[in-house]
Amino acid sequence: MEYRRVLVIGGSGFIGASLAARLVATNREVIVPTRRPLRAAHLRPLPTVEIRAADIHDDRELDALVAGSDAVVNLVGILHGSSAEPFGAEFALAHVTLPGRIAAACARHGVRRFIHISALGVADDGHSGPSMYLRSKAAGEQAVRATVGIDWTILRPSVIFGPQDKLMNTFATLQRFAPVVPLARAETRLQPVYVGDVARAIVACLENRATIAHCYELAGPHVFTLAELFGLAGHWAGRTAPVLALPDPLGWLQAATLEFAPGPTIMSRDNFDSLAIDNVASGPMAPELGIEPTPLAAIVPGYLARSARG
Repeated sequence: MEYRRVLVIGGSGFIGASLAARLVATNREVIVPTRRPLRAAHLRPLPTVEIRAADIHDDRELDALVAGSDAVVNLVGILHGSSAEPFGAEFALAHVTLPGRIAAACARHGVRRFIHISALGVADDGHSGPSMYLRSKAAGEQAVRATVGIDWTILRPSVIFGPQDKLMNTFATLQRFAPVVPLARAETRLQPVYVGDVARAIVACLENRATIAHCYELAGPHVFTLAELFGLAGHWAGRTAPVLALPDPLGWLQAATLEFAPGPTIMSRDNFDSLAIDNVASGPMAPELGIEPTPLAAIVPGYLARSARG
């Protein structure tokens, strides 16, 4: 089956823009639901994208969206939530309840193909993990796997880089204004993956039935410590500030302070907990995805340099 009409839930965000463009390039129709259509206005120039005002947390609206589709991709994910075990109401809603409801809607309406985006670092046992973020992502995977009557694929990307990312752009911005930057978990290792490669992996799953009922890690070709990524961001943006690596007690205090600071959250205590383990793939990207991972250095210098000039 070609899956010509693809419903992309969470498609107005960072990954969604790259995915929508790639789906359009393969002559597919793309439906992007959102409660606030203005947030998806950047997708309007794409010729076969339909932005539909809808509440995905309403079962009737979700059913209507799924019933008119050939395949569904779930990109919904949040980085911050309230502190309550095992993973707080916000993480539970976005990462556990919603994937289960989408999978169930697919089963009800005979829409078999469902691709779910999880996260690198999720434990296969479905419940353990150092953070609410990772534990909720694991529970969401279990909800998808347990749904009868769908052909699922789960993708676990590492931290994602690209022109609108929150990682390298934030690191570059911090160095413009601070002579020295204190950094928690500076030695944690990460393997960033390009947003375009994540989009390519999703399309590859739509086009290759061998990916059904498999879980794939998505990571770039190189591993960096958090401090190394910070240094590269400053170098490519033209302003490098020294890093002061914080011991864990001070790192936790920094995360707590940033969590409750006014404005957008740069870091939370749960983010700090996630960084207790390395975010590194167990091996190369699966050959059936057909992707040669894009190096960080091939993409990031261009957009950080443009941002610095702007």
